[in-house]
Amino acid sequence: MSWMRKTLLSVFHYPVKWLVRAHSIPVNVETELGIDKSKPIIYLLPTNSVTDQLALRMSAKALGLPSPTDTVTMEGREFPASLFLRKTQPIFRSKTRETDIEDTFTDLFHVHRDHDELDLQVVPVFVSWGRAPGKGKPGLGDLIADRAAPSWLRKLFIVLFLGRDNFISYSKAVSARAMSNQHGSDKLIAQKLLRVASTHFHRKRQGMTGPTLLERQELNNALLGSDAVRRAIAEEIRTKKITHEEAKNRAREYVTEIAADYREGLIRFGDRLLTRIWNKIYNGISVGHAERIRELASNGHEIIYVPCHRSHMDYLLLTYVIYHEGMVTPHIAAGINLNFWPVGKIFRRGGAFFLRRSFGGNKLYTAVFREYLELLFNKGYSVKYYPEGGRSRTGRLIPPKTGMLAMTLQAMVRGINRPVSIVPVYIGYENVMEVKSYLKELKGTSKKKESNWQVFSAIRKLKNYGHGYVNFGEPLQLNQFLEKHVPHWRDCRDAEPEKKPAWLTPAVNELAGQVMESINRTAAINGMALTSLCMLSSKTYTMSEDELHHSLDDFLKLMRQAPFSADATVPDLSAHDMLQQTLRLKRFEIEHDEYGKLIRPQANSAVYLTYYRNNILHLFALPGLIIASVFANKGAEKSTILQLVAALYPLLQKELFMYKTQDQALAYTDELITQMTAIGLLQEQGSKVMPPDAQSKKFHSAWLLSRCMQETFQRYAVVLTILEKEREISRSDLERTSRQVAERLSTLYGLNSPEFYDKNVLSSFISALRENHWLNSAPDGSLRYSEECAALRQDVMLLVWPEIAQHLENVTLHAS
Repeated sequence: MSWMRKTLLSVFHYPVKWLVRAHSIPVNVETELGIDKSKPIIYLLPTNSVTDQLALRMSAKALGLPSPTDTVTMEGREFPASLFLRKTQPIFRSKTRETDIEDTFTDLFHVHRDHDELDLQVVPVFVSWGRAPGKGKPGLGDLIADRAAPSWLRKLFIVLFLGRDNFISYSKAVSARAMSNQHGSDKLIAQKLLRVASTHFHRKRQGMTGPTLLERQELNNALLGSDAVRRAIAEEIRTKKITHEEAKNRAREYVTEIAADYREGLIRFGDRLLTRIWNKIYNGISVGHAERIRELASNGHEIIYVPCHRSHMDYLLLTYVIYHEGMVTPHIAAGINLNFWPVGKIFRRGGAFFLRRSFGGNKLYTAVFREYLELLFNKGYSVKYYPEGGRSRTGRLIPPKTGMLAMTLQAMVRGINRPVSIVPVYIGYENVMEVKSYLKELKGTSKKKESNWQVFSAIRKLKNYGHGYVNFGEPLQLNQFLEKHVPHWRDCRDAEPEKKPAWLTPAVNELAGQVMESINRTAAINGMALTSLCMLSSKTYTMSEDELHHSLDDFLKLMRQAPFSADATVPDLSAHDMLQQTLRLKRFEIEHDEYGKLIRPQANSAVYLTYYRNNILHLFALPGLIIASVFANKGAEKSTILQLVAALYPLLQKELFMYKTQDQALAYTDELITQMTAIGLLQEQGSKVMPPDAQSKKFHSAWLLSRCMQETFQRYAVVLTILEKEREISRSDLERTSRQVAERLSTLYGLNSPEFYDKNVLSSFISALRENHWLNSAPDGSLRYSEECAALRQDVMLLVWPEIAQHLENVTLHAS
């Protein structure tokens, strides 16, 4: 290193330390990137910048990595620990100059050829200051925009204004040993490495900042000049009897209503504000599998995030997480109900674009919206939309609205010039601020319209909401999906643009099902959800601290030893720590008696716990079914349990969006029985699987687990009993009567689960019965009870509580 470089590093050390806050991406470089701290490392950066090197030194020190300002010694030769693709841009010239990096790498590979024991790691590092995307027109803000190789003068302003928004993004280490073993001269291998690195850094920049922003006039011209919108304008003129200018103005108004107005400055301000808010209301935010989205971006994919929708907080939390994982924040599809002043304007500048709940046959609006969505895809903007179409009021995933997915596939057919991947996202909370209003809506109260008062009221009530969880699911690559399900899909590009291909609806339905199953596949267990599952399974909603602690411990062991999926996450906590953290949320009452502590939900709030239980209920559906069968039969052959699972799993799969196939579910059942026996939740006696002995400490946990799916079985029993009594009934009458009977049961037996008589859940079960051929259809479309349905009812009635079964047997149905 030259004396000048050393001097500059010394001079700027303290200013950079005071001005810069380096955010390292990812935090765990060993696990995610495979970087071996015991081997020598040379960092590869795009630009020869002192401030970049100093910021990297701060990050490397925090991560326990070697300093980038040192040297690396190999076989008596010294190499700089940092290498750069290009020099900084001179003040009075626009072209940057290359460094001597090619010669350095040539020497490195030559040394490796001569010494087989050497294996140096080349770690590409992209240093970003702020996240401003390019603009169509230059402006004063470009002075501090971090472009490739800025001059030292611009870099001074960049560090001054954007030092707190510094991101150090590491990439997977490249083995110099593996490179040197390739065919070709050392010089050719070095040239190849530098070409790949240049492309890699370009994709890194685009992944973090996004594509160049469209000016409003450019956006209008692109949308209004498209063939689809021009045809829709002509149709509007013909059907509405208006002039061309009036129709065009109407289309322009739709563009204004829909389109985002992204401002990176607002994102940076929002990041600082939200960091303060999260620190106030959350104990932490856990992020799982973020490496998946970074890999997609590095491979040049168009990324579409499709999260579940629990709360209005989702909009902020997921965007915040994506930003801190080093990715450009997505354009977000938001309901038009959120477009009120001033929130709508803030959301719009944060990347939100708005859509109506129903397009209502408005062909012009539909054409403008579709063209806008396709424009986002083709320009390379990442997009986020909620497949459920609205927030879940029950804590379960709700059946998807397929409109946005259909428009995405139609855009694929028309041609998107890069691979497109859908990323399912699971969002979970230990406390949802709207949960009380959800219950009121489920009981019939109309939903309140969003307003400024609601926003201020929510801010005023901000308090301890525990932990937040964001898990990124396995990406679904749409090109591969279409090749598998519609091999001829590319042939439709030459068809009429307005004509919907016959394969679209079934393909969209299949895609929607896979998306929802993938969301649940990446579920995150948390203390509130698991405690709620235990508490609601208890007969009196009250448990001793010792019982609750043991149950949490047993269920955590079960999920770790027989995980629902490789993507589902279990907190790295002991049962004791999980319980203490959950109790600190102050959602439970603690009473002391001479034997210890009794824990119960706060007065009249047991029903709220159903929301959190439902977030993870699908994880315990098969364990609950297995052990319920064992208790109901006072012991059962494994073959009997597997037969019951085979019968009921398709119904549970449809209702709870479980990803396993029938064969996988049966194999998982076998694994669960083995692990539950090892834990002590079951025991084997000869050829039978039995409950644990009543004197065993494991008995209470097993008993709770046998009850966790009780309300689901009771709901099945309600529908099947009505079918058995009526023998033939229209679907609408079946849904209505089932709801009435379920509401009555809820009142009689104190069932505290709002979705017990929710029409969407009942409708989903009836659909599953038809799809799995448990019901016959009459010529007029009515549903007929069948022998298969009778056998299913017999299995289900054995699982429900005797008093419920007795009531259903004696219930008298009223004629419609």
